[in-house]
Amino acid sequence: MEKTAGKTAKLSAKDMAQIGMMTALMAVCAWITVPFTIPFTLQTFGVFVTMRLLEGRRGTFAIALYILLGAVGVPVFSGFGAGVGVLAGPTGGYIAGFLLTGILYWVAKPLRNARWKENVTLAVGLAVCYLFGTVWFCIVKGNAGSPTGFLQAISICVLPYLIPDGVKLLLADQIAIRVRKALVSR
Repeated sequence: MEKTAGKTAKLSAKDMAQIGMMTALMAVCAWITVPFTIPFTLQTFGVFVTMRLLEGRRGTFAIALYILLGAVGVPVFSGFGAGVGVLAGPTGGYIAGFLLTGILYWVAKPLRNARWKENVTLAVGLAVCYLFGTVWFCIVKGNAGSPTGFLQAISICVLPYLIPDGVKLLLADQIAIRVRKALVSR
């Protein structure tokens, strides 16, 4: 529960249903691989849509639930992966970084008073995710006996995904606008 202005903000049944639906969306997006020069999943797209539709608090809860489900063995990660081993592996820091993206988006709410600012906040959150994930990658690879330098890790784990993730961010923006309009017109 979150305290706001002296009272406790509880999650309603509607909130919980929306969090569950967006958690499922993130899982499905993680399972979808787009065959390209370097294949990529729609996992970050799921995170972006979740944050744009549920906002900071509920969106962050959905990301946390997604990570928790994967940690306890539900195959929600890329390639139907699951378990603490995935999170502790070389790319687990990027999954944990989604939570940092959500927290940043939540905390930056007072600054997000325009649509472009929402997109910039998500882009900054993605940069934080990239940074955390890359540092994690270097640590795990180093501990496994195959040290990888930070710049090398950036070239492997970040640079190939910059354009696809930018496209996913813009696509999530358009979908969020349409979904919000559809929900308001009902």
